[in-house]
Parts: sequence; structure tokens; C-alpha cells
Amino acid sequence: MRPLRTETGPLRSVRRSRRAAVTAVAAVLALCAPTASAGAPAADGHHRPCVGSRLPERGPARDILRIAERAKAEMDLKSVILRVTVDGREVVTTALGESMTGVPATPAMHFRNGNVAISYMGTALLRLVDRGEVRLDDPVARWLPGLEDGDRITLRMLAASTTGLVDYVRLPEFQRAVTSNPFRRWTADELVRLSTSKERWYEPGTNWSYSHADFVLLGAALERITGTRLDHLLRREVLGPLGLRETRNGFTPDVPSPVLHAFASDRGTYEESTFWNPSWTTAPGAVETTDICDLASSAVGIGSGRLLSPSSHRELLDPGTVGLGHATAKCPATVCLAQTEATHYGLGLLVLGDWVSQHPLFFGYSASQAYLPSKRLAIAVSTTNGPAAPGGHSAHTIAQRIAAALVPAHPIPDFG
Repeated sequence: MRPLRTETGPLRSVRRSRRAAVTAVAAVLALCAPTASAGAPAADGHHRPCVGSRLPERGPARDILRIAERAKAEMDLKSVILRVTVDGREVVTTALGESMTGVPATPAMHFRNGNVAISYMGTALLRLVDRGEVRLDDPVARWLPGLEDGDRITLRMLAASTTGLVDYVRLPEFQRAVTSNPFRRWTADELVRLSTSKERWYEPGTNWSYSHADFVLLGAALERITGTRLDHLLRREVLGPLGLRETRNGFTPDVPSPVLHAFASDRGTYEESTFWNPSWTTAPGAVETTDICDLASSAVGIGSGRLLSPSSHRELLDPGTVGLGHATAKCPATVCLAQTEATHYGLGLLVLGDWVSQHPLFFGYSASQAYLPSKRLAIAVSTTNGPAAPGGHSAHTIAQRIAAALVPAHPIPDFG
């Protein structure tokens, strides 16, 4: 794995990582015997399923387990599945609780990865840039001629979410539609029209706000640029090279077996939400499911910039968003969030202190992938809700607590 070369900014600790003496992560490595990596090819060349690790009676793996157990009880979580690795070596992989009543959760179960797939789109775009096929500042009108202001909106703005397009997820009419019929299949055209029918929050490139419409459009642009369907493109450019065999797109609400079932109270009653239609969540072709082993590998592969040139990796982590984000008459501070050196949006991912992260939340599923490049530490967590769960990013909260225990000098801050 190529080490990061960033010397300043939120990942400035990377270059001094090898000079560190005894750290919490070094202690983890010392206490954890080498194991075969779950989800990796076995010696006979066959794919090894994602399985739980043997838990020692003491040490870092036991500490991580206790954190998960306490969080599960405190937040009334139905399940917690997690995996932690250091330098590619497994520290712990485990599953707590149930998928359904009487059905234990297991590490091999599949769940929706939500906006983690957006980081794959950002990386795929930068691979095209590395090959000279496009430039980040190319106007998207060339590939999306029907988009208003397409001559002023660039590929960079779509991937960094600085177009000013209203986020359709925040629109009352969209929220009513999803609540009344969560099984509805949404088309990309319907979703984009919801956003483009509203007045922009700001002029393209002058502010920052998360908009699902930006990533629906980015997916369409990537397809037009390459002449390749998005799911095939992401498999070729990202999922395949990173060995993410259990991560796949779905054009239906189906989840590959074994399934981690989800439950939600979004409609006023606690009900199963596993097969509610996720077609609105991002671009068609990037509506994916995964397992916890792939999520941990994804954290490493994307966070390390393994597939990118050094210059593209720098763009991935800060494409010019730092310094953007301020309230306007049209866009409140809770939407146009301040982008600081410490916490900001990259190209489809979050930089949170010294960590590279994503944490999707929807339809009763919460997940988190986080990578600390200076220690080569990856944390992946997936959770589902019990009837009294307060909601929110429970998986991300657990990842933050694990980070605080393993590397207290490198906390994972909140975004916004």
C-alpha cells in the first residue's frame, strides 16, 4: 500500500506515523495473533466468507467487543456487526444481536451501504482524470446537455456537492411520497426534476450543501463519459481492483442472502424496512449492498487512495471545499455546513480530523466506515434498530467510541 504524502491539513500526521514509538495500535498488533483475513481468498483460491474471529479473554479485541455490547444495550440496537483491522490484519470481526427474532446476526450478512457507494463514484471519476479522459473542471453540459446551467456546473462540483441544487430528500413533497409508499421505485429523471424545479440554494461553486441530486447526476455523467453502465463501471474501476466481492448494485430492493434485516419507526410504528425501495438514495447502478468484511476493506482502499495517483488522492480529500459552507437567505447553516480543514467533504467522502469516513443512515440501517491513514487502522460498523432506538448514526457513534479507545490522540469528530 502506498503511504499518503500529505504533509499539511487534516491528515498531516501521516508522514510521522512511522516515527511513532509504542502506540495503542501497535499494542493491538502485538496482542493479536496473525489470522486469515475473513472475506479474502483462501489458500485454495476460493473466496472465504466473512466470519467472526475468536475473541480473547482480554486485550483490544475484548475492549472493542465491550464497547459494542454497551452501545447495543444503551441505544436499543437489534444488531451490531463490526470489523476492525490494522495494516490489513484482523483485530476483531463479530456480530451481536439478531437479524430477525430468533435469527442471530452474523458477519456474512448483507446490508445496504448507502452513500459509501458515492465514494466509489468519486474514486472512479479520479481514475478517469488520471488517465486523461476528463478533467475535474470540465463543464457537464458536454454529457448532460439538458441540465440547466450545465455549462457552469463541473464534474468537480457534482462530486464535491457544490452545485447549489436543492436536496430533494429535504422537500416535504418527497418526504410525504416516501412515507406513504416506501416501496415506490423512483427514476433518476423524477429525482433530478424534484431538485431542478426549485430555486437554487446558491450559485454553482460558491457554497457547499449535500444534495442527493448531485450524485444522481454524477452517475449519469460517468455513464455518458465512458459509455458504460454505472454498476459495470464501478465494478471495473473500484470494486474489482479492491477485491470487494460481496459489494454489488441492485436494481430491485432485493438483498443477497444472507440478509441483515432492518426495522424502522419512520412511519410511526416499528416495522420491517429491509425491502423498502432504496432507488431514491443515489444514482441507479450505485444502489449497493455489502458485508462487514467488504466495508472494512473499502475503508482501507478508498481512504488510502490505493487506486489513485498522489495528485488525485489529494483532490479526493480536498477538492476545494475547505472554506466553503455558510448560511444564506436561502440556505440555513444546518444545510450549508461550514467546511473546515478539520472536517469537510471531499469527492464523495468525509474528512473527519485525521480520518477518512462515510456513514450512511436510512431505512433502519446505519453503517460507518472509517480509516486512519497514519496508523493504517480501519473500523467498519453496521447496526439495525430495536423498537426503542433513538435513531441517528448509531454505527458512526460506535466507530467513534472504538477510535477513542484505540487511538485517543486521533478522535473522529462529528461533521457539522
